[in-house]
Amino acid sequence: MKNILKHFVVITKHKYFVGVECFKRGLYWQGFMHDWSKYHPKEFIQSARYFQGTGTPVSVIKAELGYASAWLHHKGHNPHHWEYWTDFFDGEIKACKIPEKYIIEMACDMIGASKAYNKEKYTPKEPLEYLKNNKHKFLMLDEDMAKLEKLLTDIIK
Repeated sequence: MKNILKHFVVITKHKYFVGVECFKRGLYWQGFMHDWSKYHPKEFIQSARYFQGTGTPVSVIKAELGYASAWLHHKGHNPHHWEYWTDFFDGEIKACKIPEKYIIEMACDMIGASKAYNKEKYTPKEPLEYLKNNKHKFLMLDEDMAKLEKLLTDIIK
């Protein structure tokens, strides 16, 4: 597993960038605790095995295996992901209300991911562009999506 150190560095940089963004918004505990589960063996080992350095290894894992046990663990332990706030009821997956502090952390996560993966190519517009290009993939209440989009729009100003 030649990518162990590289994966460790990338997730630590991501965690740092998200922490900085959370601290700017007064979310000190969330900034500190953000993504600690990425260091758990259930996430770290599988993610390091599929590491590329240009984005999350989860997509590659899912493409090969059909699911990613690392992601299942991660989304279940991190309420800053919209997937955490979904439930299955009466034959449907439904979006649940996301507390504002987690929507803020979600925005900080998108900023931190953009900074960690795009490095010197990062611009403040990237997280918003990512959201606009991918929001059809998010199962969130309209009001929560509007809050997330506004947060990412405000960082550009």
